[in-house]
Amino acid sequence: MQLLGIDVGGSGIKGAPVDLVEEDFLGERFRLDTPIPRKPKAMIETIGQVVKEWDWKGPVGVGFPTVIHNGKAIQHGNLDAEWLGLQVDDMIAQHIGLPVSVINDADAAGLAEVTFGVGKDVKGLVMTVTVGTGIGTGLFYNGQLIPNFELGQMRYKKKKTIEEYASRKIRLDNDMSFKKWGKRFNKFLKLATTVTSPDLIIIGGGASKNIDEYMKYLDVQVPIRVAKTQNHAGIIGAALCARHLVK
Repeated sequence: MQLLGIDVGGSGIKGAPVDLVEEDFLGERFRLDTPIPRKPKAMIETIGQVVKEWDWKGPVGVGFPTVIHNGKAIQHGNLDAEWLGLQVDDMIAQHIGLPVSVINDADAAGLAEVTFGVGKDVKGLVMTVTVGTGIGTGLFYNGQLIPNFELGQMRYKKKKTIEEYASRKIRLDNDMSFKKWGKRFNKFLKLATTVTSPDLIIIGGGASKNIDEYMKYLDVQVPIRVAKTQNHAGIIGAALCARHLVK
């Protein structure tokens, strides 16, 4: 089964066809900058350009950076407020003339990891954490997605969200040591595990590359593993979410 997966991010929109049987890309991913401001018309046109680049004619899966419920954006996250309440899947489908399935981007990354990565066949509750510009989380019970658990949006210290305190971007922007940032990230994990009580935590995103630098500052009583699918997770997970569109 081959499907086109598109990962929509705050800085880039990238896509590639994925062979879901061989668990492999069918070419180098194609990337375009996310238009600023991040308004619906410009972003949908950019998604269309990615589809056109591959001359794609089948179903398309899209990982989208906000809470998605039945294809509709019920928050706008870091995107323009015009996205709020829009039926994202229908709008993209009408523009590209192909069937489209849309999923939250963190859920997409987690879906890739529990399907093909270290979360495969793990029983119980698995929490995937994507640490980059923000903190995205996915929850899975016996491999089944529990959608839209945006634990990075938990409030912390007055008006801040926890991702504004402990994301990888915060570490880089403030030139933090791994020790200082690791203790911040540990606070996020403690809050998240208090809410969910997972059996396994899988860490992906940019921060997973340096996990040896801060692992010693993480003291949650839950096994932690590094994601296998890495930066490909969003595209793979987006393709996986479109499987039901194949006739």
